Amino acid sequence: MRETWVVGAASNRFGKMKETGREAATRVSLAAIEASGLAPKDIGYTFVSNCFGIAEHQAHVGPLINGGLGIPEVPSCTIESACSSSSAGLHEAFVQVAGGFVDAALVVGSEKLSHLDTLAATSYFAIAADYPFETKNGATFPGLYATLASAYLGAYRTTPEMFGAIAVKNHANAARNPHAHFQKEISMETYLHSPIIASPLRLYDCCPFSDGAAALVVAAKEFVKSPQSEPLVIRASARAGAITEMQDRPDLLGLPSTRTAGAKAFRQAHLEPRDIDFAEVHDCFTIAEALALEDLGFFPRGGGARAALDGLTTRDGKLPINSSGGLKAKGHPVSATGVSQVVEVYEQFNGLAKGREVPRTQTALTHNVGATGGSCSVHIFSRR
Repeated sequence: MRETWVVGAASNRFGKMKETGREAATRVSLAAIEASGLAPKDIGYTFVSNCFGIAEHQAHVGPLINGGLGIPEVPSCTIESACSSSSAGLHEAFVQVAGGFVDAALVVGSEKLSHLDTLAATSYFAIAADYPFETKNGATFPGLYATLASAYLGAYRTTPEMFGAIAVKNHANAARNPHAHFQKEISMETYLHSPIIASPLRLYDCCPFSDGAAALVVAAKEFVKSPQSEPLVIRASARAGAITEMQDRPDLLGLPSTRTAGAKAFRQAHLEPRDIDFAEVHDCFTIAEALALEDLGFFPRGGGARAALDGLTTRDGKLPINSSGGLKAKGHPVSATGVSQVVEVYEQFNGLAKGREVPRTQTALTHNVGATGGSCSVHIFSRR
């Protein structure tokens, strides 16, 4: 296998886009290619994620993006893995480049749902769950993650302030991120007085619906003669699946796919959790961040929720988590989320994360979940 790098990355601001998802994807793809120092003609494969493109009455978007890049002859593949779609695309790009099939590949994720009403958008999200057993019976993702939160509260001594500290931390980080949907801080008082959405989850426990696009260029080390920026060496690219239906899981105190993908990634990289300097984890709800930190081995069972309250996961803490603001405050344009996590690593490695820098940036991890853990991707990156 060839040493494989992320050599370019770009993102637009998450929130509400005026342009179409296809236009946004093409724009950030061009920006990522420019940042890489390569040209569109160097791209040998494109991996495109656009879960809910049908909301814009557009499928098969990959060839359209390639046409906009001036490389219509290049093969494209549309990747759908719910919220982990673009990180699954990164895995496939890694396989193509590391395996020697192509020298460089583009990964881009894009989503636009802001033109839909809340009920319609929620319905689109909900089809990533088990439709006959969950969605058809009224379960939505706030309800499903509230079930996980309830199980957690029943198992461990947890206070609302612990989940609140996660939200406060991530909003503080997003306030310094020009890509973020919510560029404002919140107080613990604001969190505690926000309305209940699905007990015990409050408004500020939940990520927003966001439009957005993000792209990466992945290339073989020997193909990139003179990197224009500090590349991200892909030390591990691991994926795993698990039982989708929550009622069939042995317990609700974590996501089995995270445990499996995380363990595989650490084995691939020959690293341990203590070797990671900072991480972007999937925090669609505050409980998801707490579970991720435990499933990945960063904190013991029951310790993930307390970590933010104790200051361990702030930007200057023992293990900075979600310096971008995470899904919680940076936003969650489903198919762009996984790639956007890597954009944050790229910006931290290259001194572009002005105002939200983390002190140690030698090794980083990204963790991206599909739905309630039916799929999961974990990537580990390091400097050269």
